[in-house]
Amino acid sequence: MWLPELAWGELVLRAVVVYAFLLLLIRLSGRRTVGQFTPFDLLVVMLLSESVSNALSGGDDSLMAGLVSATVLVALNAATAVMTAYSAKVHTLLEGDPVLVGRNGHILRKALRAQHVPESDLQQALRAADCEQAEMEYAFLEVDGTITILKKPDAPAPRPDERPM
Repeated sequence: MWLPELAWGELVLRAVVVYAFLLLLIRLSGRRTVGQFTPFDLLVVMLLSESVSNALSGGDDSLMAGLVSATVLVALNAATAVMTAYSAKVHTLLEGDPVLVGRNGHILRKALRAQHVPESDLQQALRAADCEQAEMEYAFLEVDGTITILKKPDAPAPRPDERPM
């Protein structure tokens, strides 16, 4: 119950492999996984955690095996955060770059489809920015899954009494 049945090195190696694999899998699945969770995204995350739990511990149900795995995962996460903060290349590799999804009032539908983002999300971001589509200079899908709208410089700013409630 207290001591692991597997070697400590194997527990560490299992945690490193699972972390790296899940990081790659999440990165390949697109920005929406990290950004705003839908109920389906949440379900996938919950099932992912369940599906890799035995791979982390190798069937070892001891307290120490769980603590070692958790410690390695948190340490890997902290190391990843440090590496992305100090290296632009690592940051781009792990998190990606913003993607242009709208320009000069035109929605770049091909870019939205490539990122698996419905056009309705861009329309919602336009409304949230109080920006008509024709007033949009740029729209970016950020690395965290949010959409940033930049208005054209000559677009009139709405007066406070004209904003919809």
